[in-house]
Amino acid sequence: MRKWVVGALVAAVIAAMASTASAKPSLTNISIQLQWVPQAQFAGYYAALDLGYYKAAGLNVKLLNGGPQIVPGQVVASGRAQFGVNWLTALLAARDTGTNLVDIAQVFSRSGMTELTWKSSGINSIAKMKDKKVANWLGGDQYELFAALTKNGMDPAHNKGVTIVQQPFDMGLFINHQVDAASAMTYNELAQVLETKNPKTGKLFQLSDLNVLKMQNVGTGMLEDNLFSTESYLASKAHQQIAEKVIGATLAGWIYCRDHAAQCVGFTLKAGPTLPRGHQMWMMNQINQLIWPSKTGIGIMDRAAYAQTAKLLLQFGGIKKAPTAGAYRTDLAAVAVAGLKKQGLDVYGKSYKPIVVKLTPGGK
Repeated sequence: MRKWVVGALVAAVIAAMASTASAKPSLTNISIQLQWVPQAQFAGYYAALDLGYYKAAGLNVKLLNGGPQIVPGQVVASGRAQFGVNWLTALLAARDTGTNLVDIAQVFSRSGMTELTWKSSGINSIAKMKDKKVANWLGGDQYELFAALTKNGMDPAHNKGVTIVQQPFDMGLFINHQVDAASAMTYNELAQVLETKNPKTGKLFQLSDLNVLKMQNVGTGMLEDNLFSTESYLASKAHQQIAEKVIGATLAGWIYCRDHAAQCVGFTLKAGPTLPRGHQMWMMNQINQLIWPSKTGIGIMDRAAYAQTAKLLLQFGGIKKAPTAGAYRTDLAAVAVAGLKKQGLDVYGKSYKPIVVKLTPGGK
């Protein structure tokens, strides 16, 4: 009898535990397709994952690595991921061909695209690139540069007044003086040059050796990294609510990285040590400068910046027709940002100041 009573009590406890476990809300499985291999360009997403922000929002998020053969827009459009990260120019180009992607949170506030020349060359403006060899990766990354060249009387699409050279994913052509100018993102290729030893001095190249011509400063900057989904996915009210949670947790991750750069580099290296720590620190610092300060509030589209991106992309052949309404929406990010404000988080970063990062050989 005693054994029966004890057994009954154990069974009751197990039943109660099972009932409690079943009462816990299950997490919603979500995948986010990143644009490239693990690097600090995506630190906010790694931070949101490692700090438990996604889980706290009821999400089980899987971050999918990108690469040279992976097009985030195609992955999301096919349903293999619900959300993705890409440049606004790529999103507009996809919509131009009938793939209805939607920018739901514009993370970067400004362009990180530059064109580098050697100070010794005397090419200290876009206008002075006339009749020179100018390099870019092409394949969709050329529009900011092409717009700047065209503004200055050249026809880069037809190699008139300038010779366009396809650039590999390193800075060898530039470092070896095989081209007069080369494209560089502030957060990556610029550092590659500055992490290289000058054979004449035996020391690292310095910013004083370079002219860094920022597309943002010459008037042809276009918006880059955003979080996007598809019109079909967002047609559901339930999916819109999921999107608000994804946006909120992600933006909280970026806010954390603004204030904890070194820790976010750690999250990035944990995701994949594809680039050394020193290079990642430079990247983290530069990425923060593309986000902060945010005059609209992080994630909220700046309409004037969007209009410039769309206008230049149309003018220089990135798209064949003006983007249709619905290329971006601000309502989901507005809800997410309002929630972050209620938590006391600073979504503007008006007092943000970059940190000082010392470059080392090879970025180690």
